[in-house]
Amino acid sequence: MIVIVGYVVSMGCIFGVYIFHGGNIKVVLEALPFELITIFGGALGAFAVNNQPKVLKATIKLIPQALKGSKYTKARYLDLMALLFDILQKARKEGLMAIEKDVEDPHSSPIFNKYPALASDHHVVEFVTDYLRMMVSGNLNAHEIESLMDSEIDTHHAEAHAPIAAIARLAGALPAFGIVAAVLGVVNTMGSVGQPPSVLGGMIASALVGTFLGILLAYGVVEPLGGLLEQKTEDSGKELQCIKTTLLASMQGYNPSTAIEFGRKVLFSTERPTFIELETYVKKK
Repeated sequence: MIVIVGYVVSMGCIFGVYIFHGGNIKVVLEALPFELITIFGGALGAFAVNNQPKVLKATIKLIPQALKGSKYTKARYLDLMALLFDILQKARKEGLMAIEKDVEDPHSSPIFNKYPALASDHHVVEFVTDYLRMMVSGNLNAHEIESLMDSEIDTHHAEAHAPIAAIARLAGALPAFGIVAAVLGVVNTMGSVGQPPSVLGGMIASALVGTFLGILLAYGVVEPLGGLLEQKTEDSGKELQCIKTTLLASMQGYNPSTAIEFGRKVLFSTERPTFIELETYVKKK
């Protein structure tokens, strides 16, 4: 909702001031379809050439997320840390082998099924179970597992930022394609130099609309969209860092209550529950 309101305010102010100062909106509207086809057609074609199919698919999948609220809320993090507490508490009381069934088949695990939102997120489930499996096997120490976790988080970060970088490159290209559209308009105008000044003036105005649209679409539409999606992507990485910190604290000998406190501390302050909130929620669950 905020995204739509932001776009409406931005476009309303730009075009509203133009009309208020006597600008002829008809000139812009008449040139709009042709200029948009030239600019967006050229930019999207170059966008397709500039990115691998997997990045194109990821970008198409990511863009609708801008219109949705973030799923990384305080409630989700409370569930995440309660899930980790339950698993680590079971391992502490009954031994690491007691959680083997939960790790091998998380979809049938009573612990995971207590938290359906997390159990349906395959990224979270895979990250948690993969490293719990390593802990159960006992073949790797905490430093080795930490190194593996860092490598996986870096890979996740690179994959998640590939569509963000693609959108940023698209935003950077749009002003150039606006200039291309304007140059084509000027070429068309120069081929009609025998026309009356009123006709030539309209043709030049139409050509300049291309430059205007290229800059407006780049800095008023696409770049803000990329910035928002980048912030949402950073939130997804923070969840993995929370899991990593909690599991490593457990491997270093801290009890489950202290381990999840380590995980709580890495969260952004806007979503981080207080110590009392976390303790109360874990006891309740």
